[in-house]
Amino acid sequence: MELNREQTQAFHRAAALCSRAEKCSNDILVKLSQWGVNEDDAELILDRLIEEKYIDDERFARSFVRDKFRFNKWGKTKIAYQLRANRINSTTVSAAMEEIDGDDYWEALIDLVKEKNKNIKAANQYDRKGKLVRFAQSRGFEMDLIYMALDEILK
Repeated sequence: MELNREQTQAFHRAAALCSRAEKCSNDILVKLSQWGVNEDDAELILDRLIEEKYIDDERFARSFVRDKFRFNKWGKTKIAYQLRANRINSTTVSAAMEEIDGDDYWEALIDLVKEKNKNIKAANQYDRKGKLVRFAQSRGFEMDLIYMALDEILK
């Protein structure tokens, strides 16, 4: 399908954006809307970007999971929430979560909680545990793992 002149300009702008950093379909639809592209044209442009491999939601999700885990030390709950906020479907989110190695995930949680434990001021052990639980939850780790980690750290 051929794009008209305005669609082609928007396509090239979006393609340049996708070339600089991994983007998902929703990111590009938002950008196209901000640029004043109507919905029908935006869908055509998006289809062409997907067809030419500028956009791949599965590739985006895998990259997002790796980066947020490795650099931001986020847990699976927070990562999955952010992916769903970007309108990535559940199947793709589940597949992307397999990028996280279970042992690395556990070690990241332990290291995060140990580091936080050093800097916490708490009146008693109960208060300390509560603060560590809330911290680990805010990073997106699962409650059962948090409690196991605390049992190991606060022996």
